[in-house]
Amino acid sequence: MDWEQLMVFGVLIGALVLFVWGRWRYDLVAGMALLTLVIVGVIKAEDAFSGFGEPAVITVAAVLVISRGLQNAGLVDMVSRWVMAPAGHTIVQIGVLTLVAAFLSAFMNNIGALAFLMPVAVRISARNNIPLSHLLMPLSFASLLGGMTTLIGTPPNILIANFRAQNGGEAFGMFAFAPVGVAVALAGLVFVSLIGWRLIPMRRRQASAQERFHMEEYITEVRVPEDSEWGGKTVQEVEAAVEGEVQVLALVRGQERVPVFSSYGSVRPQDVLLMKAGPETLEQFLEKTKMELAASKELGVESLESDSVGLVEAVVMPDSLMIGRTAVDLRLRAWYGVNLLAVARKGAVLRERLGRIRFQASDILLFQGRTETLPETLASLGCLPLSERELRLGQPRRVAQAVGVFAAAIALAASGVLSAPVALVLAAAVMLLLRVLTLREAYASIDWPIIVLLGALIPVGRALQDTGGAQLIAEGILRMGTGLPPEAALVIVLIAAMVLSDVLNNAATAVLMAPIALGVASGLEVSADPFLMAVAVGASCAFLSPVGHQSNMLVMGPGGYRFGDYWRMGLPLEVIVVAVALPVLLVVWPLTPGG
Repeated sequence: MDWEQLMVFGVLIGALVLFVWGRWRYDLVAGMALLTLVIVGVIKAEDAFSGFGEPAVITVAAVLVISRGLQNAGLVDMVSRWVMAPAGHTIVQIGVLTLVAAFLSAFMNNIGALAFLMPVAVRISARNNIPLSHLLMPLSFASLLGGMTTLIGTPPNILIANFRAQNGGEAFGMFAFAPVGVAVALAGLVFVSLIGWRLIPMRRRQASAQERFHMEEYITEVRVPEDSEWGGKTVQEVEAAVEGEVQVLALVRGQERVPVFSSYGSVRPQDVLLMKAGPETLEQFLEKTKMELAASKELGVESLESDSVGLVEAVVMPDSLMIGRTAVDLRLRAWYGVNLLAVARKGAVLRERLGRIRFQASDILLFQGRTETLPETLASLGCLPLSERELRLGQPRRVAQAVGVFAAAIALAASGVLSAPVALVLAAAVMLLLRVLTLREAYASIDWPIIVLLGALIPVGRALQDTGGAQLIAEGILRMGTGLPPEAALVIVLIAAMVLSDVLNNAATAVLMAPIALGVASGLEVSADPFLMAVAVGASCAFLSPVGHQSNMLVMGPGGYRFGDYWRMGLPLEVIVVAVALPVLLVVWPLTPGG
């Protein structure tokens, strides 16, 4: 093993540790790995950023923009209405929900499909008294299963197609993944719908905001006496009386209730302050300010709402700007005009001071804000509302335009008239010209951390191959399978990709495993295609943990799941994937071409 191989292995092992640790974002870790290999000379400086020009990266960005266009047109909402139509046994509900999720994920970003269907799942849970925990994990897994059926369904498929083109073959076509992907997806959906959901612990039924957060224990009304020294003080000064441990949510003046979304409004004598405070803090506040309780009855969340002011529960998305920051850092009231009322994490309400909580992906937040601006505010913060939302019918003309443009791009790519990257970028451009989405929406729809991850890791994966590191790993796999048929090596590659995808981003798994799979096939002197397809399938099977894929992380909080819940349904599902994928792979992509 020479020094270049040692450097590549050292950097990759360090990156894997950091990926699993999760303290730093995966795009930052990938960038550090790339720069390290450039500095030590393993990757030439002129090739450092070549990954950003790869067709795979362009294709991923185009798919994300097209997904946003289809959403804007109302197509996803139209499909979501079909999910709400059937009623009946839990099996029927889960079957329809997962089938629609898989179908949408085959042609659009699976996070987007999941995000649109989660509020539908919440509504189904409430309507049919089905525990939300029995719906959300199947929904997440279905989005992963559906993604493996087409070229554009998931980044690993795009990367594997691109890798094949770079190594002497033609890129896999739009539906080259379908025979194996559809077989695996259908088997997986049948298992999830009939058996899988029964293996998930029933953490809790879907609760209302009042039930989840017990807000009646913390909301009260306090009157400012006529001669109070606090008359004329700002809301910020009143809250500072007990070091910000109370939160003024509204001022009641006579018959008027004024919501407080700014700390600089003034408090007047005889005002009634609708405020949030714990029992001990409230007692300290009253003692220090000499104010008096204005109501003896318990108040619930309904006291915080009006025609113009609403409450919404929202889950922090994996790519939210809130992650790692506090409400104080974000200045939620001053900059966004919302009040943060409560935070729940992993099924438990956090009782510590809200301003000190560092937000994590899948946290459930209870916001109060102006009804007309709440949706836009949540989108800006990177939060997904869990409350029941109205489904837009969509304008038939816009739906027809968006679907027509997308279908034309698929046809051009599938027929070979245009390459997939060109066809999809063209479709995105046409949607912009037709004003299906704005340029700002197009840029906002691109998951830039994924783009950075791909652009940084592609040269790293190429270095693994060029230095002979991938061949060394491949030889180790071959030694493990000494005396066994090539099919055994294929199983090892498939399982290795599945294991990596449970702790790494699926795109990173594909980048790292593709050169290894090629090396194994070369060592066995068989076709590389079944091995590359095995990597594509395995990289999409992040079923054992919430950290393997953003979809799994997104449903963790709302479903009340614990880390160890995922393997209960995920482990048998992965066994089914291997059992179904292996024979289909060998038939569709034989080890000996023409055999």
